[in-house]
Amino acid sequence: MHLSQHFSLAEATRSDTARELRIDNSPTVPQHRLNLYYTAEQMERVRRVLGNRPIVVSSWYRNPTVNRAVGGVSNSSHALGLAVDFTCRGLSVLDTCRAIVASNIHFDQLIYEYHRWVHIGFSRTSPRRQVLTKLSGEGYRFGLPG
Repeated sequence: MHLSQHFSLAEATRSDTARELRIDNSPTVPQHRLNLYYTAEQMERVRRVLGNRPIVVSSWYRNPTVNRAVGGVSNSSHALGLAVDFTCRGLSVLDTCRAIVASNIHFDQLIYEYHRWVHIGFSRTSPRRQVLTKLSGEGYRFGLPG
């Protein structure tokens, strides 16, 4: 089942942790499913900003059981279906972040994480456009490196 042109429900709910622990990662609240559609449309905008390059999702929706299993905070945007961790084929993680920050995409939070992936969260009400960097062994810092 497709949420949008390039993103599927299977992709949004895929979880290595859920598979390993045999947890069904289906949305447990109707609003979460609606949020997945909303986030997919936002991710289509991200994809266009990135030159229509393929996006590889590593984490999107986490139902409460999966969120606990991965050590996620209880108010995680992933647990609402409003956050995606991803990389973009053909772009570095830092260049991906820079392109999104330079765009008019209304994200809530963008995090350059560990040089390995981008975390982008969305808000249906008041997106903050908060930009952070998280590096190994360090806390969060405002802005992007360099």
